[in-house]
This record gives sequence, C-alpha cells and structure tokens, in this order.
Amino acid sequence: MASSLTKDSARPGTPGSEKTFFGHPRGLATLFMTEMWERFSYYGMRALLPLYLVAPGGLHLNAGTATAIYSVYVSLVYLLALPGGWFGDRVWGPRKTVAVAGGVIMLGHLTLALPSSGTFYAGLGLVAIGSGLLKANISTMVGQLYDGPDDPRRDGGFTVFYMGINLGAFAAPLVIGTIGENVNWHLGFALAALGMALGLAQFLIGSRHLSERSSVVPTPLSADEKASTLRKAAIWAGIAVVFYAIVGFSGHYTLNWILIPLTLLGVIIPTMVLVRIKRDKDLDRTEQKSMSAYIWFFVAAAVFWMIYDQGGSTLSIFADSSAENSVLGWAFPVSWYQSVNPVLIMALAPVFAWFWLALNRRGKEPSTIVKFASGLVLVGASFFLFLAPLSIAEGGHKAAAMWLVAIYFVQTIGELLVSPVGLSVTTKMAPAKYASQMMGVWFLAVTAGDSVTALLSNPAVGGVNLDKRGFVAVEAVLAVLAGAAVWMYRKKVKALMGNVR
Repeated sequence: MASSLTKDSARPGTPGSEKTFFGHPRGLATLFMTEMWERFSYYGMRALLPLYLVAPGGLHLNAGTATAIYSVYVSLVYLLALPGGWFGDRVWGPRKTVAVAGGVIMLGHLTLALPSSGTFYAGLGLVAIGSGLLKANISTMVGQLYDGPDDPRRDGGFTVFYMGINLGAFAAPLVIGTIGENVNWHLGFALAALGMALGLAQFLIGSRHLSERSSVVPTPLSADEKASTLRKAAIWAGIAVVFYAIVGFSGHYTLNWILIPLTLLGVIIPTMVLVRIKRDKDLDRTEQKSMSAYIWFFVAAAVFWMIYDQGGSTLSIFADSSAENSVLGWAFPVSWYQSVNPVLIMALAPVFAWFWLALNRRGKEPSTIVKFASGLVLVGASFFLFLAPLSIAEGGHKAAAMWLVAIYFVQTIGELLVSPVGLSVTTKMAPAKYASQMMGVWFLAVTAGDSVTALLSNPAVGGVNLDKRGFVAVEAVLAVLAGAAVWMYRKKVKALMGNVR
C-alpha cells in the first residue's frame, strides 16, 4: 500500500505541521498496520482451522466435532473481549494491554505450528485470549487520537481503521490458506505467527505517535481490589486444576470436558450480563425501557451470527468435500472462500453509506428496526440458497463454486444491515452507567450465537448435521421468522426505544 504520510512545511508546533496519515493523526498509521497484521494472522488461521480439523493429514475429526471446536473458539474470542476491556481500563492501560496481547497471539500461532495435537488446543486458547485482549483496546486508542467525539475527523478515522481490518482479512486466506493447504498445515500457522510478529514490531516502534492517554490506566484497581481479584482468580484456577486432575487421573477425560463447559458459558454469561443490567435499580424508567428494547436486538443478532459464522465452518467443510472449487477450469484452495466477504465489505460498505444518506435526505431511510429485520431475513435467505448446492451434492455431483460465492454475497449484505446498525444502536441505547461496557455486551451476541451452533453440532450434545438439508432449512426458517417477528413488533420496540432512532 502506498504511503500517505505527508508533512507540512510550516514551523513545528503549528496546526498541520505534524505528519499525517490520510489527513489523520500519525498514530492512526500505527494502529491501522497493527490491526491489519493482527487480522491477517487471525483470519488466516481461522480459514485453515476447520479444514485442518477434518483433514486426514490434520486432526481427522468428524465434521460435527470440528464445527463445535471452531464455534467455541470464535465465541471465546468475543467473550474474552469483556475481560480484555477490563484489563485495559483497570490494570495495564490500552497500550500495554495491546502489546501483551500481540505477544500472546504470536505465541499462540507458534504453538499451533508445532506438529502435535496435544499443543494444538493450547495454541487455540492463547490466540483466543490474545485476540480478546487486543480487540477491546485497540479501538479505544483510535478514539484517543482525536479531540473528543466532536472532532470532525473521528468518523473518517474509524473508517480508515476498519479498512485495515478488511485488508488483513482479505489477504490472509490467499497467503496463509494457500501455504497451509498446498504446502504444510503447520507452516501456514507459522505464517500467521509471522504476521502477528510484524504487527507487534511496528506497534512497538510506532507507539510514540499514539496519544499519551493510551498509556494511562483510566480506573486503576486499589490495593484491596487487586488483592481480592487475585484471590478470587487463584481460587477458581485451583478449582479448575483439581477438577481436571481428578477427571484426567480417573481415565474419563475427553475433549468434551473442555468444549461443553466453554460452550455453556458462552450461553450463560451473555444471559447473566443482560439480566444483571436489566435488573439494576440504578437505571431510571427510560433506561429500563431502552434495555427491554435492546434485548430484542440482542436475541435477533445472536440468531444472525449463529448462521452467519457458519460461513467459516459448515460452508467451508462442505466446500472441501462437496464443491467444485474452480472457476473456468482454474482451481483454487478452499480457504480462499474466506476472502469473499472482506472484499465485498470493502466494495459495498461505501455504497451502503451513500445509499442511506441519499434516502435520509428524502426522508425515506428505513428505521433501525427495519434494517435489522431485513438483515435477519437475508441471512435466512442465504441458507435457503444453501439448499441448492446441498441438493446437488446429495445427488452425487460437485456443486459449482459460484453457489457458495452467492451465499457469501447475500450474507455480506445482511451483515451490512445488522453489524453497523447494531454497533450504533448499542451506543445510543446504553444506560449511562454502562456506557463503556455495552460494546462488550454487543459482542456477546456473537458469543451466544456461536455457542448455540457448538451445542447443536457437538456429537455429545446435539449431534445435529448442520450441512444436511433438513436442519439448514430449519435454520433458514428460524432466521426469517425472527426477522418477521422483529418487523411485526416494530411499533412496540420503537416505543421502548423512546427517542433513540
């Protein structure tokens, strides 16, 4: 990417004399590149993960177990964003937390690169922990580069930053996926580690351009709080060690002793968080009504992500076994399908932004509720579309690659309706007391959705074949019905939202 750093010829210290990045503070370049390389490592590994889990040269697991592992992993990344934000706010500050997170992610990928199934799951855990720590804090540092929420460059800065996410996500499967599938799985995971190492190195070198506030711990723990936190953590860690030692030495340990508890936590914790906020007596009547409305959005979003995230698991495993992964006679690795979504996001996001503004000027922009309902209907429609290649495969033929591309296209449009709208409505509907925590609550919708997928696909729990026509049709109908329900009750939800639009 060509550099866009410029320097004004004015005297140092005068406005505009500092180096800029696309007209934004120089620190944005540091955070842009950090996020790009982190997403390169994350999405590259994620593109390989389900394929490695089912491959004869990998762990050679059945599709249900592979989908459960993949779904638990993704749910953990978003679940750990909550404690990640807590560490940034109360222990290390955002800058130190991101630096530590980068090191943990790199170590996790290096562990995945070891040719051992015993260390593989430890590597997944390290990447999930590091991603949770980083995800919650790097966006905070982007905001700190600007003079408050009224800085006119702020929205544009986040737009540039999110381009870094999609650039990394687009390139990763093309590079890491190709090496992992065609050369060596573990070399692919090692490339993910190299990507994170490059991101971490330039973050450490360029951190001098970040806001000084990024090194500040906003609300540090008191000595008593620190002692109490360490004591509670030690107790829970001790309980876990004793429990798994008993299970292991008794000869009953299987992977599900880890998978099922983590899956259940992915459903229980989001529920507990929402209930705790909703029952907080410090909230006034208006805030209580807003939270009631927000729960509708949260449940709808969980249904959306439950289906959407199967693009990386169910669809990928199906493509590996039952699709003709070629275009005009040119074959490509299965992992390349994971580049379709980010390239579509980069192409379509500006179009959607322009379209909403154009409708808004005419007073015809659809409400948040209508956008949300439409996104749910579209993700359901994508699985109705999935029924066609499933039927082709069940007839003994290979499904054309363009069927899968069409599914990802419909899902991407749905994502552009649900994801940015959900982020916006979360900030608008958040009670004042929980303003800084509600973004983490929004991410818990992903955790809940993926945890449901893990429960359904795990042979020891649901044992559902997620790539069979019957259940795919059920999921499609569920999403469409959820979208229809949100639309039918739009007046009630709108009343609960109060002045939020």
